[in-house]
Amino acid sequence: MKKTIPAFLFSAATLLTVACNNNAATTNAGDSVTPSDSVYPPVEKNKANTDYKPAFEGQTRIAGVKTTTPYGHTVLTDKLKSPWGIAVLPDGRALVTEKEGTMRIVSADGTVSEAITGIPKVDSQGQGGLLGLTLDPNFASNRMVYWVFSEPVNGGNHTAVGKGKLAEDEKSIEGATVIYQALPTYDGKLHYGGRIIFDKSGNLLVSTGERSDLATRPQSQDLKSALGKIVRITTDGKPAAGNPFASDANALPEIYSYGHRNVQGIALHPETGDLWETEFGPRGGDELNRVEAGKNYGWPTITYGLEYSGKEIGTPPIQQQEGMEQPVYYWDPVLSPSGLMFYTGNAIPEWKNNLFIGGLSSTHIARIIIKDNKVVGEERLLEKEGQRFRDVIQGKDGEILAITDAGRLYKISKD
Repeated sequence: MKKTIPAFLFSAATLLTVACNNNAATTNAGDSVTPSDSVYPPVEKNKANTDYKPAFEGQTRIAGVKTTTPYGHTVLTDKLKSPWGIAVLPDGRALVTEKEGTMRIVSADGTVSEAITGIPKVDSQGQGGLLGLTLDPNFASNRMVYWVFSEPVNGGNHTAVGKGKLAEDEKSIEGATVIYQALPTYDGKLHYGGRIIFDKSGNLLVSTGERSDLATRPQSQDLKSALGKIVRITTDGKPAAGNPFASDANALPEIYSYGHRNVQGIALHPETGDLWETEFGPRGGDELNRVEAGKNYGWPTITYGLEYSGKEIGTPPIQQQEGMEQPVYYWDPVLSPSGLMFYTGNAIPEWKNNLFIGGLSSTHIARIIIKDNKVVGEERLLEKEGQRFRDVIQGKDGEILAITDAGRLYKISKD
């Protein structure tokens, strides 16, 4: 029987070039909805917090899709304590940060190591602690690890970047040093950002938060402040060559992009090399952005969200302004996006080049399909688990590994 597309899905179905009656589509692998996908109503069914209008069609509540390749999940361990970041070692084991200031290694059978020592003290109050991490591209030979943490100092704390060598016996980090501090210091407990990745030129991209409070929010727009930014630094913590504000005396030379609220997801597209990020909105207005050097992403001047109290942000509240970038996609109600990865494996071909985002308050992993820098499909994975997914990463054999605030490490793989 022919399956009729409801009128409210017509534009999405046209965009996806999918005929639901036969699942036909002509696409590049991973760039769009594949022949095995079908179009469904948007996955978000709850009422939005605002009646703000999107800037363009498909900026929010895009058509839903469903994975047709059989896949399943297992819980490798539930013995982690507030894990925050995850990196995959060359042999496939997982190196995990725990918020209170420890790292541990989890083996394929779920065995959790003792705490790795030698890590500088963290301020684990509120949203602070030991946060994201990444391995040096030459880790197999130099064993260098880089991590983000909230560093306690006189007068408060700030987001900082540390580096050190994982000892051969894997019991300690040797020669740990702090290479970068996102200043100014502030006496607060919120919005540290905390993700870190390598770019294609061997420099580090690091996300910071604007520390949440009304007093610090304007610093997202201040190029003399490292708050609310993505910064690009060398492995010694210096501003990377070619940064957009390197010759601007009125800006920090490490800044790559600005106008961010609290970025907890950054990833490079595996084919284009473009930088993508996810950041928390307030009450509504979580964002997915394609980040370009030197661009302003608007917070707190423009937003699709409200204060947590329900009060409007700005007088009057605005969602668009010249010189400020629009999010590629936004969520209202929120996803609470933490952790971001592009799938590059072959185990589940229909996931190729798709984005996967850990959802905290939304308690699922979001699968996002992108075509021509637009979101064309969204799916929710593992929503029945009821977990706050803090980070997601691809494993050595094409599986997805995900950690949750409750201490679980999930493995998602083809059945």
